[in-house]
Amino acid sequence: RGSHRISAGPVVSMNIFRICGDFMHLASIMILLFKINSRKNCAGISLKSQMLYVLVFVTRYLDLFWNFNSLYNWVMKVIFISTSVYIVYLMKFVQPICATYRKDADDKLPVIYLIAPCAVLALIFIEFYEIAEYLWTFSIYLEAVAILPQLMVVHEYAKNDGGFVENLTSHYVFTLGGYRFMYILNWIYRVATEKGYRSWYVWIAGLVQTIIYCDFFFYYLKALKSGGRTRLPL
Repeated sequence: RGSHRISAGPVVSMNIFRICGDFMHLASIMILLFKINSRKNCAGISLKSQMLYVLVFVTRYLDLFWNFNSLYNWVMKVIFISTSVYIVYLMKFVQPICATYRKDADDKLPVIYLIAPCAVLALIFIEFYEIAEYLWTFSIYLEAVAILPQLMVVHEYAKNDGGFVENLTSHYVFTLGGYRFMYILNWIYRVATEKGYRSWYVWIAGLVQTIIYCDFFFYYLKALKSGGRTRLPL
């Protein structure tokens, strides 16, 4: 099935796009952890987005305790849950890191405005009604918008630096968005090679998620081409 469904079913389709997507996702997490731990600060990072990702992974990977069909999938689930919880712990409780978190820059969008619509959508657009399926579907919709607080924080910090985004933060956002783009290629490949493969809800959510990143992708790639820092329009 669809997105990062690492996976409730017995068979998980693997291909180069799926694997690249998974490792781009891992790379984004490693970049973020390197930034936080090496610099002992979380400036430019949204705690709200990180908490949303905890919710995404916990609701998506409930089968962690009973589904052992794939060691690869099981390890990925453990990594995504544990690292997302660890990042929130660092940002909220560990000094001097937590002292560098700017709540004022991360207060533009109440998370309930993201969680509530996704919870309702998961009740309406769902393949079948079961608690695990509902939570998995909810996680797909929530992941599509979980980056919004982070993008708002990036823009808020850029305003104070002539529009420039700190390099590690820009690499983190790009690789996080890049993973979703690779998953879209994975879905296209599966449609072309797997008879009967369809997952409309996942595809639409993934497309929305990728569109949200497009503006940032443009300025990131523009900076990469010129060899400079990512600069956003003010």
